[in-house]
Amino acid sequence: MKKFNIRKVLDGLTAVSSPSPSPQLGAKENELIPETLQSEHFQICKTVRHGFPYQPSSMAFDPVQKILAIGTQSGALRLFGRPGVECYCQHESGAAVIQLQFLINEGALVSALADDSIHLWNLRQKRPAVLHSLKFNKERITFCHLPFQSKWLYIGSERGNIHIVNVESFTLSGYTIMWNKAIELFSSLTAYFPSFLVPPTSFFFFQLIIGFESGIVVLWDLKSKRADYRYTYDEAIHSVAWHHEGKQFICSHSDGTLTIWNIKSPAKPAQTITPHGKQPKDGKKPEPCKPILKVEYKTTRAGDPFMIFSGGLSYDTVGRRPCLTVMHGKSTAVLEMDYPIVDFLTLCETPYPNDFQEPYAVVVLLEKDLVVIDLAQNGYPIFENPYPMMIHESPVTCCEYLADCPVDLIPALYSVGSRQKRQGYSKKEWPISGGNWGLGTQSYPEIIITGHADGSVKFWDASAIMLQVLYKLKTAKVFEKARCKEEKPNTEIVDEDPFAIQLMSWCPESRMLCVAGVSAHVIIYRFSKQEITTEVVQLLEVRLQYELNDLESPEGGGDQTPAPPTPSTSPSPQTAAPQTHTSTSSNSSDGIRDNIPCLKVRSSPLKQSPGYQVELVVQLVWVSGEPPQQISSLAINSSYGLVVFGNSNGLAVVDYLQKTVLLNLGTVELYGSNDPYQRQLRSPRKSRQPSGGLCDINEGSATSEDRCKSPTSGKTPLRADMEKVICQSVNLLVVISEWGLYFFCVFLSTVLLSVCPPRGSIPLDNRDNSFSRSRSSSVTSIDKEAREAVTSFYFCETYNRKTDGGLTPSLWVGTSLGTVLAISLNMPPAGEQRLLQPVIVSPCGTLVRLKGSILRMAFLDSTGSLLPSAFEPWYEPNAPANGEERDKVRKRRPVSVSPSTSQELNENQYAVLCSEKQAKVISLPSQTCVFKHNITETSFVLRADVVQINTGICVACFCANGHIMTLSLPGLRPLLDVNYLPLTDMRIARTFCFTNLGQALYLISPTEIQRITYSQEVCENLQEMLGELFTPVETPEAPNRGFFKGLFGGGAQSLDREELFGESGAGKAPRSLAQHIPGPGGIEGMKGAASGIVGDLARARIALDERGQKLSEVEERTAAMMASADTFSKHAHEMMLKCKDKKWYQF
Repeated sequence: MKKFNIRKVLDGLTAVSSPSPSPQLGAKENELIPETLQSEHFQICKTVRHGFPYQPSSMAFDPVQKILAIGTQSGALRLFGRPGVECYCQHESGAAVIQLQFLINEGALVSALADDSIHLWNLRQKRPAVLHSLKFNKERITFCHLPFQSKWLYIGSERGNIHIVNVESFTLSGYTIMWNKAIELFSSLTAYFPSFLVPPTSFFFFQLIIGFESGIVVLWDLKSKRADYRYTYDEAIHSVAWHHEGKQFICSHSDGTLTIWNIKSPAKPAQTITPHGKQPKDGKKPEPCKPILKVEYKTTRAGDPFMIFSGGLSYDTVGRRPCLTVMHGKSTAVLEMDYPIVDFLTLCETPYPNDFQEPYAVVVLLEKDLVVIDLAQNGYPIFENPYPMMIHESPVTCCEYLADCPVDLIPALYSVGSRQKRQGYSKKEWPISGGNWGLGTQSYPEIIITGHADGSVKFWDASAIMLQVLYKLKTAKVFEKARCKEEKPNTEIVDEDPFAIQLMSWCPESRMLCVAGVSAHVIIYRFSKQEITTEVVQLLEVRLQYELNDLESPEGGGDQTPAPPTPSTSPSPQTAAPQTHTSTSSNSSDGIRDNIPCLKVRSSPLKQSPGYQVELVVQLVWVSGEPPQQISSLAINSSYGLVVFGNSNGLAVVDYLQKTVLLNLGTVELYGSNDPYQRQLRSPRKSRQPSGGLCDINEGSATSEDRCKSPTSGKTPLRADMEKVICQSVNLLVVISEWGLYFFCVFLSTVLLSVCPPRGSIPLDNRDNSFSRSRSSSVTSIDKEAREAVTSFYFCETYNRKTDGGLTPSLWVGTSLGTVLAISLNMPPAGEQRLLQPVIVSPCGTLVRLKGSILRMAFLDSTGSLLPSAFEPWYEPNAPANGEERDKVRKRRPVSVSPSTSQELNENQYAVLCSEKQAKVISLPSQTCVFKHNITETSFVLRADVVQINTGICVACFCANGHIMTLSLPGLRPLLDVNYLPLTDMRIARTFCFTNLGQALYLISPTEIQRITYSQEVCENLQEMLGELFTPVETPEAPNRGFFKGLFGGGAQSLDREELFGESGAGKAPRSLAQHIPGPGGIEGMKGAASGIVGDLARARIALDERGQKLSEVEERTAAMMASADTFSKHAHEMMLKCKDKKWYQF
């Protein structure tokens, strides 16, 4: 009897629970593959954010620096300069930004938040930071204003009080304008949106205009601390704007009217305008309109002033889009917008408010767009927006990111995309042109691909942390569109966005693109620079349905089949059997939808512009009233000419060159007789012929000339003398038909199981390793195992069996239960033979199993280098018949394998497999596990990629708990584990992706893409790559006030307001009113300043001082050496004289 050893049991438990990688081979092999990546090579850092600011709330513009700032409801700040100069900042509180004010040409910005705090941002550094903050405790902030070249910030509160803040020290002045003193007789009124402006003349230099929500406007004398004039109106006020001379101002009201007031005539307005109201003939008051939320009053030297406002439309304009109205002289232009208007600003030639403004453009901030209107051209055309703000033109559904792509790819996409640009834009340059570009060292091209809900695919140039749209592909053109809801077919499986992109697979070398949509359709595109017209779109319709409990009573006197077990009944291991794929060839007579696709492909000719053109459309069809399952995995290989896709039912392999389906199998059939999982018993229907894994294509009503039919189709008529030979040794079905001899792989598991049940059918729960998913659902575990989805694919040239002596083209398949299976591909010779001879596909069975769903697969050679998939170089498919493109021989690119050390180890390749729970490195062809690492126990991996960074390769993972991890290859050593971002939205899980050279991205909001890096080298160079917002620019000269104004105006302009608002004149403000909070940007601002010219001069001065000190030290050392030499010479001379007369024997 064997002795029990408790120590071995404890050692085993320790080994299982340890998260460290567990090598399966000796240390000798690990030494033969050195790993260059170490932990110090990795660091997580945000790089740049692209897209339109999500939920914008406010806007400001610096007319000298020409920088635009946008605040959002989540407390974010986005700053824009010239195209390519962008910056993102975030307030810590996350409160909404209600107003922004630039310190014009000072490199600073003031932000007011909904939590009653104001912040001062330093823009003189590449990453702006908060210098000071002031938090109000007793009053709510409603409006703030900072006059040009003033250090005093006016803040209006909800109570109607006006407070003044020194922006230099960010301290509150003791000078306060109380609401009761301002309005006096008008009590119980609250201030809302007070507007401030300092008029130009000396008489009005110390006067301030305050607008209250109730309809009262007060002209306040700052010096005498009293109200000079009060103006009242029956309707509430939303905004106030000055005429540049300071003699008039204009107000917008809640009834859609504009009132123009003379300063010295407070009794009634000088003019009342209802721009969009109907004027009655009897002279009565016009009908009320919608509120005018904001108005701006801008003057010109040579013409009439501009009055620009938002809102004010008539209430009877139901369904009309939001409008911006521009009134110039006698003309009124109503500009319709696509989205509601949040705010707008008029861009003027001068920053001085007391001069003719000369407006030249209007920036309109919409809820989902930014529009800039040219006021100098007739018709008011808009500028072409150079920023990548239309990422959300249709909601983003998926993303792909490629770094270090072929150098000719971006120019090719740009050349075809430039023809898609709209016409009619303004011919002037983009007016927001501040800042300077960074001096980045990145020189490799990067491309981002986004799939959208309307079926469009956009290609973006993401090189050098910039983003620019290259090309837009509309996949919905392939299908017929319903004009109204009544015309929608009842076969659609989604209510909205039936063309939405779900998955994308792209071969950048061959430029082949494959997309999968939510309506269970796959479209294959080929890139061409020539325009063509496709008469008939090539279509394949595939039946891919996993039928659970598919039992049917036999006809006649046949043997009775047992009744199907109920869902709550668990089948015994002895009765478990994999399913055999069955098919139907006609629609049911009882009205059940069958053999019908979800979408209808257009039957009319399709004109295809240069760019991506449709090669083939593949659609899954309804089966016996059951809709097709959405596609869960997709892959394309241009070298083999194959596309493979899978869902929860199985997979299908399509030859897009011959337009045929090579393989159409349920996931269970891939296992053959070696299925390790228990599945519910299923008997084949007697009325249906089992397809045996052959593809089944429904051609519908089209003829054989209209659509390409596969010789493997279940509906193809075969000759009566067709021979069927079952070769049980190799599990092949040899079909001899009129088209010739074809070999198709078929697992005859049903037949074999009826003769001999499989051995070793061990329940999954009884195994040592549990492969069940950690994310439990309401279905039973048996149902989950039965519904085994295909989750990943990888085309490669590798060893599929242990006995293989050479590399063969293969397709590796990963499933949701953690199983990796191989399918062998017997490819015909390249060239014309590839189009004539069939591709032979044969599954090879199970290779390895992991915990959790398989996410990513890759292959390494014997030296640990990444083996890319074979690909075909791009060629022009629509070139003339006698052209050079047709003469090019298209060959598969061989995958090089370095066999130097593999001969010693008898191993040639390593397969890298990553699932939701663990990662493994498998040695091929022996199929032994070399390394294994449990990535997470309490969470699961959402995205995993095998990427190249620096000179090494690693596995990058993003987990649902927000951790970003990297593992070395092939040793699977943990190199990075950072709790970066918790999964708060499925949008992040759907769009997160890694790429080479330490780059990654995800959709941070419905309108914004956040790019990050996990490379230490990129983090170190990021400061140089970022653009500079602030650039030294001279402030324009002040306007000439004229001789008499200067003579009689005297020194009013030169008076400093320090005597009014300073501590000596106004005293200190109560401490309980507001709390000063020093920001973290003080030290950073000093560092930023040190990187400028002053810092360079300081460093140069220090260097000169150090050089002078070193020179003086050298001089002192030289003098010391000379003195030492003199001393030595004297001693030597004295020694010589002393020893001169001595004999040799006297020494």
